[in-house]
Amino acid sequence: MWILVAAYEIQASNRRYTSIIWNVAEYLTLFLIVLLHEFGHALACRSVGGLSDHIMLWPLGGVAYVNPPPRAGALLWSIAAGPLVNVALLPVTIGAYLVARHSFAMLPPDFIRYLYMVAFINGGLLAFNMLPIYPLDGGQILRALLWFVVGRAKSLYAASVIGVIGAAVVIVLALIWQDVRLIVLAAFGGMRSLQGFKHASAISKLLALPRHETVHCPGCGNSPPAGLFWGCSCGAKFDTFASGAICPNCGKEFSVTACAHCGRKYPWSLWPGATEALSVSPLPQ
Repeated sequence: MWILVAAYEIQASNRRYTSIIWNVAEYLTLFLIVLLHEFGHALACRSVGGLSDHIMLWPLGGVAYVNPPPRAGALLWSIAAGPLVNVALLPVTIGAYLVARHSFAMLPPDFIRYLYMVAFINGGLLAFNMLPIYPLDGGQILRALLWFVVGRAKSLYAASVIGVIGAAVVIVLALIWQDVRLIVLAAFGGMRSLQGFKHASAISKLLALPRHETVHCPGCGNSPPAGLFWGCSCGAKFDTFASGAICPNCGKEFSVTACAHCGRKYPWSLWPGATEALSVSPLPQ
């Protein structure tokens, strides 16, 4: 699909240059900038202890799958690092174009036009991504800032609602402009916003649960909920912090325990306060 869309886009912009080679170079440079942007997200997420090992390039751009620790600051840095890559590229791309245009009169016009388009693409991507519409970077940055004020769940609620409204407005404009690509982008954003709304509801329910106050996740520092939220291959549900990481039905012992907040797994021995949280004696093997 990527190759088909690339062929269409390259042919559609064929009048921009005298040789199609420059169209190909421009399209590939677009995705190089997108890839650098996504690496900004991924590396920033890792720098705060989060998980990010998957970047997907698709015909309409790129997606870095980041899972930062559930803290407002960690989310803010993980998201803001992507646009900051484009900010860092602004003086490089604009400077290269201006120098080529005013200092090297013998350069081919196609090359100067290419440098102009690279600077325009980078600036356009930055401006588009900073729109405060979830799940664009601007919308997620807005969510992270709201997190500091209203908390994790309410901030995602607010960002998701703004995202749905923004997607609806963009779809109307795209229909007026007859821009199919913009319709697809808006529909994708709307679906992600609805998913965000459902996720916010799940987070709200999770945060309302009673929890093991003396236990803390080694990664994100949150206390796990108290209840039957861990499962065994035998089909039993149990509270791993009340049974010492041992299934009370079959006696299977679990060497690692997953956090209900950040999703990461850690050895039982690394959970601070886990031993003190035991309310029943472990079953014999």
